[in-house]
Amino acid sequence: MLDKTYRPSDIEAKFQRIWREDGAFACHPDSDETPYTIMMPPPNVTGSLHMGHALTFTLQDTLIRHKRMQGYDALWQPGTDHAGIATQSVVERKLVSEGIQPEPLTRQEFLDHVWAFKEQSGGFITKQLAKLGASADWSRERFTMDDGLAHAVRQAFVTLYKEGLIYRDQRLVNWDPKLHTAVSDLEVNQEEVDGKLWHFRYPVEGGDGVTLTVATTRPETMLGDTGVAVHPEDERYQHLVGKHVILPLVGRRIPIVADTWADPETGSGAVKITPAHDFNDFEVGRRNDLDVINILDADACINANAPEVYQGLDRYAARERVVADLEAEGLVAQIEDHRHTVPHGDRSNVAIEPWLTDQWYVDAPTLAQPAIAAVKDGSTRFVPVEWEKTYLHWMENIQPWCISRQIAWGHQIPAWYGRDGDVFVEMTDDEAAAAAKRHYGVPAVALGIDDTPTDDQQRRAEAGELVLLRRDADVLDTWFSSGLWPFSTLGWPEETPELQRYYPTDVLVTAFDIIFFWVARMMMMGLHFRRDVPFKTVYIHALVRDAAGQKMSKSKGNIIDPLDLIERFGADALRFTLIALSAQGRDVKLSEDRVEGYRNFATKLWNAARFCQMYDVAPDPAFDPQQAKLRINRWVIAKTARTAQAVDAGLEGYKFNEAAGAVYQFTWHQFCDWYVEFAKPVLSGDDEAAAAETRATAAWVMQQLLHLLHPFMPFITEELWEHFGGGEGNRLITGAWPRLGEALIDADAEGEVDWLTEVIGAIRTVRGEMNVPNKSAVTVRVQAPGAETRARLETHAELIRRMARLETIEASEAGPPKGSAQFLIDGHTAYMPLEGIIDIDREHARLTKEIEKIDTDLEKLDKKLANEQFLQKAPAEVVAEQRERREQAATAREKLATALERLTG
Repeated sequence: MLDKTYRPSDIEAKFQRIWREDGAFACHPDSDETPYTIMMPPPNVTGSLHMGHALTFTLQDTLIRHKRMQGYDALWQPGTDHAGIATQSVVERKLVSEGIQPEPLTRQEFLDHVWAFKEQSGGFITKQLAKLGASADWSRERFTMDDGLAHAVRQAFVTLYKEGLIYRDQRLVNWDPKLHTAVSDLEVNQEEVDGKLWHFRYPVEGGDGVTLTVATTRPETMLGDTGVAVHPEDERYQHLVGKHVILPLVGRRIPIVADTWADPETGSGAVKITPAHDFNDFEVGRRNDLDVINILDADACINANAPEVYQGLDRYAARERVVADLEAEGLVAQIEDHRHTVPHGDRSNVAIEPWLTDQWYVDAPTLAQPAIAAVKDGSTRFVPVEWEKTYLHWMENIQPWCISRQIAWGHQIPAWYGRDGDVFVEMTDDEAAAAAKRHYGVPAVALGIDDTPTDDQQRRAEAGELVLLRRDADVLDTWFSSGLWPFSTLGWPEETPELQRYYPTDVLVTAFDIIFFWVARMMMMGLHFRRDVPFKTVYIHALVRDAAGQKMSKSKGNIIDPLDLIERFGADALRFTLIALSAQGRDVKLSEDRVEGYRNFATKLWNAARFCQMYDVAPDPAFDPQQAKLRINRWVIAKTARTAQAVDAGLEGYKFNEAAGAVYQFTWHQFCDWYVEFAKPVLSGDDEAAAAETRATAAWVMQQLLHLLHPFMPFITEELWEHFGGGEGNRLITGAWPRLGEALIDADAEGEVDWLTEVIGAIRTVRGEMNVPNKSAVTVRVQAPGAETRARLETHAELIRRMARLETIEASEAGPPKGSAQFLIDGHTAYMPLEGIIDIDREHARLTKEIEKIDTDLEKLDKKLANEQFLQKAPAEVVAEQRERREQAATAREKLATALERLTG
């Protein structure tokens, strides 16, 4: 017998262990089953489970469990990402806290600390995923810097380099002056700050006092200006195009060029161009052949390319000095307060500098072409389809991809430098040395970053008898190795059986914010190296927000910890909440109340199982659901079949909320509420044949229900399966998915019992709205019913009377007396006389007062939502909250008005 109380923590710990011991999550490469593959987006090795993870991995696990039960050879490939900058930052802070300064350490000494940290903490998030119920094939877990994946990364880099698709170039990058590395756009936060907009006068050469006014939020960068741009159709400045201005404080002669980047409607219409310190200016400079002068060093201090008076100043100190000097020369035309966005490093929290530097690049525009075509021709589809436009827009405007990072932790770039900057890109030190020997005609030695040549090597190198190669100190962008994930994890570059079987994968489940950074990289790499898309479908889920629709953040104090919710309510409750709220294209608004509600749903299922046990419900191997005779049994069998179809359709179409909604409605309402109540008198009655059929039906329904719920709520269903399935040795996780066809659907039985539930439900609703005491047995009369309704009333009168707490329910030709609540039954007027049962006048007054109160609230909400200033200035989530409140108030008013209308006379 099941325990009286449902305790999720006991069950979940039990099956986390059992499933692993049973090897229930494993794929089977040698099987004849159709493969189905999902690649787990590898969480950072330093990470801990947050709500975004919980949503992503719950949806993936739901899909993989569904397919596994359908008989597919399901592989959910797990792993973790080395997360270059993030991990290095964590380890550096850890070392400092231990009294160890990272700077004096050699590169290898520092990496030893990182690897030690990884071994100690790297499995933390995978243990948390196990608590969530993630059924990935953990025996195949990979790490983006394990030996096999490191080999794949080197192979990809060397191949792309030799194909001309990786190259060195001097371009602008996002430079973090605190971490001293280039960072990707994903590692940059755009923060709004209060600043100034300075308007400066640049003297036009030979203009006899004529000046050109430009505006900037960064006065210090003017030291690196190499041009001024005006729009080619701006009549005010057409006569100046081709002339020059004299750059104040520097004295440099810089051209006035015509370029469409200049906006005639913004400021003066003239724009200063600083190609080395602004991404847009860099492109303008290239189009107009302007000089590129970098005036900042790696610390964001003014370098030797600026006048000596500014050299060495921090960028902000230089800003103050530049403005002061321009004011002294009378060249400041105006200073305005100006709120604008400034990019900040997400790790360092310092302002990012667009900085000109030599880096390694991938020719992304070339690699993007097949990836664009694959989406356009349907080889890969996005769900929801709207994300295709986002993907295509970005891919069609893609820029070269900077893949080098100036940090220690990561895949070291397989490049060595010889004399005069010659570059040798090879798989190993020995191959690089051999390539250099072929090039120079003398022996070569490839040195590591920390290596020092011997005295003999140094002497021979100076004599020209030996070439010393120095390894590139940079590492690769984390997204480079992550871009290979769908096939490197399967053994590439070796042509393994797993690679041939499980690539391409079936679906990628991820958030929209990494479409550009990860999805696009995998598409480009997969098509280039495998000549096939990495996944057939990309399902993009929305964000998890708080109950008010606000994005979760530490600063707002509204972060909801999934592990805390699992501890309090159970993993099944959290999982079902996330799935039930996952409507396509709509953010998930999460609250503890929601999770608690679905914990109550699990308890409802638990109690229904206990009810079955109390009535000796047990599976009957001989039971054939098509042969059931009782109407209530044929009804619940039909509803089970329809639910199975709805769950299948929802999951196949990635409409997770619809699948969850279907199984929830069936479980709670049709099975636990209605069927259990209908079955009670049969199970305790004298008709043994009817009782036996009902016990067998209830057991069959419970078995199907546990299968249907398992992808959503794996722990509780597996526990209940031990009582209603095939015993402990027959696990639900590897059970067969229900295939319930149309033959199980009896439309007549459905129609009659649905009618019965609607009648009882309507009567219960009226009782509740009218505040009729539970103990009061009232009468319901149906006015002049048709023949079918009259017959049904006679057949089911006793059941309706018992379940709706009625004295009687009967047909009547008379109209409703004064003080009756009116409602409809099967299109016919029904009434419930309430005189003497409730205080009619008092109930009328109560309902009227509540309606008036809601009307006042609605008036206030309507006024606010009609205010254009509020709609424009208030945060989107606040506006959405007000609209939701208005909708809720209107619904409540409608219910109260309906109740008031029910009272007659």
